Amino acid sequence: MKKIAKLSLVAAVAVAGLTTANAQPLEEAIKNVDVSGSVVYRYNDYSNDSTDTVSAGNKDGENNYKIGLNLSSKVNDDVKFNSRIIAGSQGNGSFVTLNTDSGDGQADISLSNAYFGYTGIQNTTVNVGKQGLTTPWTVAVDSDNNEQTGTGILALSTVGPVTLAAAYFNQSNLDSSSDAKVSALGGETKLTDVVDGGKDIVTVGAIANLDFVTLDAWYLDLDQTFDSYTIGAKADFDLSGVKLGVDARYASLSLDDTIQALGLPEDNAIAKIALTGKVSIVNAKVLYAWTDKDGGLTAADNDAVTTVNGWNTTVNGKADADYWQTTLGVNILSNLNLSANYNNLQYTNIGDAEMEEEELYAQLTYKMSKNFSTYIRYGTYTKEIKNAASDADEINDDTRGRLQVEYTF
Repeated sequence: MKKIAKLSLVAAVAVAGLTTANAQPLEEAIKNVDVSGSVVYRYNDYSNDSTDTVSAGNKDGENNYKIGLNLSSKVNDDVKFNSRIIAGSQGNGSFVTLNTDSGDGQADISLSNAYFGYTGIQNTTVNVGKQGLTTPWTVAVDSDNNEQTGTGILALSTVGPVTLAAAYFNQSNLDSSSDAKVSALGGETKLTDVVDGGKDIVTVGAIANLDFVTLDAWYLDLDQTFDSYTIGAKADFDLSGVKLGVDARYASLSLDDTIQALGLPEDNAIAKIALTGKVSIVNAKVLYAWTDKDGGLTAADNDAVTTVNGWNTTVNGKADADYWQTTLGVNILSNLNLSANYNNLQYTNIGDAEMEEEELYAQLTYKMSKNFSTYIRYGTYTKEIKNAASDADEINDDTRGRLQVEYTF
């Protein structure tokens, strides 16, 4: 049967005429194509014992799948064609989620990227077409969550230690891909409810790679929606076997009048600093983030570098917030890490209610090989109103678990 199948394929190729005058031999075409990507499976099991009207009741287990396939084909010495195909959710480029209480389903197959990259100018790259939004406020490519894309042009040019960036997009998927939420008059508002994907985006930035520190500064304007700027600094040190890292950033975002009319705050800002350390088999991280008393909406995606995201907590869209993240881990084996994680978020909600969210969880991460890893996570999540007038201050008191497996190629 195998021989028949092979002969049938050869016959089909011959009949299709793939070696006509306008086509190159299939073998030569394949040589010029680079393939990469990722496959992720995630299982979530949340008790979600919530008392609010939005998420009350138990939540069944969820199976989540996402496959990302990247194809890069050399057109000539100066031009490459790049594409990305996602099997997952077409709306936001994230997982397809299947509740275990119902039957099995299928994923959407969508073309996420399709653009040409030009490198004919020395130290310069120009991408034209449908591509990821490569900005500090968005996530262009993510193996296991939302992706922001748009159609337009992005140019990067390096002069010495400085890389300059400029981009213009005439449309985006921010009206469906953003997971940002903000407390507004009348309730919690999703950014996708107020963003028009047909609006133009303009951004410029500069990145300076100096001897011991990397500095960056960016500005972005989303037409008739918001404008924002951010500055950041990152440094790594190796002191006699002790590896230390510092990562600091400030971002400010101002919403336009038409968006403010919906009850969202005009001024939003965040400042954050993260300290990391590793000595022998022990690793640690401490992060602190603060947001403006008026608003903390500083990113279109909760995983963007202009905000801070935890497991079930995020500071994005939280006003007057103080957010601490702490991690302490130990390498049981060279490829097996066990960590304890504690995150605490305090902020002001609708009606000036003082809120507090906490999560405490353990995570076991196993990296079987360079391209295959998995982790198991289990812990608790609580959410409460600190200044409640009655005893009904507790909104969530949950136990939650997760299993994730990721393969990259």
